Amino acid sequence: MTVLVVGEQGQLAQSLIRAARRKSLPLTAIGRPRLDLLDRASIDRAIDDVRPSIVINAAAYTAVDKAESEPDAAFAINAEAVGHLGAACARRGIGIFHISTDYVFDGSKGEAYLESDPASPLGVYGRSKFAGEEQLRKATDRHAIVRTAWLYSPYGSNFLKTMLRLGAERQELSIVSDQYGNPTYAPHFADALLELARRAQGDRFEAWGTYHLAGSGEASWYEFAASRRFRSPQMPRVS
Repeated sequence: MTVLVVGEQGQLAQSLIRAARRKSLPLTAIGRPRLDLLDRASIDRAIDDVRPSIVINAAAYTAVDKAESEPDAAFAINAEAVGHLGAACARRGIGIFHISTDYVFDGSKGEAYLESDPASPLGVYGRSKFAGEEQLRKATDRHAIVRTAWLYSPYGSNFLKTMLRLGAERQELSIVSDQYGNPTYAPHFADALLELARRAQGDRFEAWGTYHLAGSGEASWYEFAASRRFRSPQMPRVS
């Protein structure tokens, strides 16, 4: 199995690189400029260069708040480019794993969402990610859309690293307590993705579709920030 990861510097791509190294699994991660999701020709070139058996799309426009003022950029990367990537895989008979998000839901259910629940995104980011799912479904049957939530790791940018940075600069942090999610350790998520990719080898794999894959349990942003598991002796009081 040879895996092509779209994206290179993000925390999930970095987690996948390290997980593949532990498993002695051939994996190539490519980001811009060599693979630019806004350039269909570069997508084709990268896939033809690597000749993977599976593609994992770990790249996305992830600036949730900024997306409200940059809807065109969010939809170009999270929706249109995903369709182009899926079509490129379809032309070559390659399966694709695409990472999506809990932001495709509005959060009003009050319990865990199921894959069969209808999407109801509220903001531009969520709508762009759901549009990407729809584009991929139209482009190829050999897809796995994997929705996750609140990824954190030692790599890239994430909530935990932001809290640690701010904690070194301030005596007190104010964190919202009315938004709940499933903090998900990106290296664990990467291990699970690679196992799914391993099972997807060959034409007999029949489990293509949509999956929810996230950390067990739930927490508010406040509870996540205040957790003793993540606090260092230098962390400030969280209010």
